[in-house]
Amino acid sequence: MIDQAQVFKDARKAAYLNPEGADRPLRSPVPHATLEAARAYRLGRLRAELERHDVAGILLFDPCNIRYALDSSNMQVWTLHNATRYALILNGGPAILFEYASCAHLAEGLGGVDEVCVARSFLYHAAGDQGEDRARAFAAEIAALVRRHGGGNLRLAIDKIEPLGLDALRAEGLAFVEGQELAEQARAIKSPEEIALMRWTIRVCEAAMARMYEASEPGITERELWAILHHENARSGGDWLETKILTSGPRTNPWFQECSDRVIRGGEMISFDTDMIGPYGYCADVSRSWTCGHLPMRPDQRTNYAAAIDQIGHNMALIRPGLTFAEFNERSWRIPERHRPYRYSVAVHGVGMADEWPFVPLRPDFDPGYTGEFASGQVVCVESLIAAEGTESIKLETQILVTDHGAERLDTFPWEDI
Repeated sequence: MIDQAQVFKDARKAAYLNPEGADRPLRSPVPHATLEAARAYRLGRLRAELERHDVAGILLFDPCNIRYALDSSNMQVWTLHNATRYALILNGGPAILFEYASCAHLAEGLGGVDEVCVARSFLYHAAGDQGEDRARAFAAEIAALVRRHGGGNLRLAIDKIEPLGLDALRAEGLAFVEGQELAEQARAIKSPEEIALMRWTIRVCEAAMARMYEASEPGITERELWAILHHENARSGGDWLETKILTSGPRTNPWFQECSDRVIRGGEMISFDTDMIGPYGYCADVSRSWTCGHLPMRPDQRTNYAAAIDQIGHNMALIRPGLTFAEFNERSWRIPERHRPYRYSVAVHGVGMADEWPFVPLRPDFDPGYTGEFASGQVVCVESLIAAEGTESIKLETQILVTDHGAERLDTFPWEDI
């Protein structure tokens, strides 16, 4: 008798693991020229937003925005909550990276970086009772650069900043402009070179999922299974995982629990969301659900899975350039009443170097005042979470490129055969 579960595992191994050696990391085939073109495109997109919003420049603290603008990365997870490095992109002027002390060498070879300076940290854990003095010195340096290159324009966009720093910049006469909109709008439209980099991140993510699929046997814990995704991402040049959302059996419902040391039993549903920041800083945000041991699904599991597939397929088919978010909402899949209390909050969201704008809620949660439309070159994730009272959750998500002809899936890891 044919072991169908083994057939599925072998097929995934053959399709997604390194053909040079199934137990070896993947090596990127993306030419350096593609990376250079993506870097130039991204900085150009950001500079165009500076001009469009009539600002003297943009001050970036978010490490994902710094990576987007200059492809500079340094302790990114740590600097997400420790504002010890930043970048100033001046409209018509230089792009200056203010780097953590003794780290200027990390910007070597980055053509978008015109100058590297030492960052002035005014965080309490580093500055103590000197925080206000350091913030004033930081602001004076930024203001002097804006005055030198801004042509009298004192409007400065900022993506995120500690209150002490913002107060000091305002005291220098600079006018704050919300910079998150500028950065998100710049990041929203991807170039073909960016898509090539993102495809590689997804390739690495799917290799990890193939290993997770193979390891999904009774006796493994949720954390052990989740660690496989970390391992494949790290050894293949990736960065980090944004979340720890992998659960099994009764822990799949309610959703958003993090992985635990729970031992998974045969036939239980395993559901997860990768949220993986992979090679080149791009995100692979896909979700899958399958049974432990790859046993045939029970009727309730199969019913929920079929509904999730229906939701993904229906909503993906709607997406095209020019479709407004309100039009999408009106035509989107209607979640049955029995599933509504267990629903996911978002139907579609943007993705690039992490989750990005837009964020289009599920139909019951949509605000009619939320404006915007899909555009060619966007990459978005189409989501589904289906559960009912007393059942396990099915979590599915696919990552798509919006093209002139509609939606093109970037991930290929197969759905389960129901």
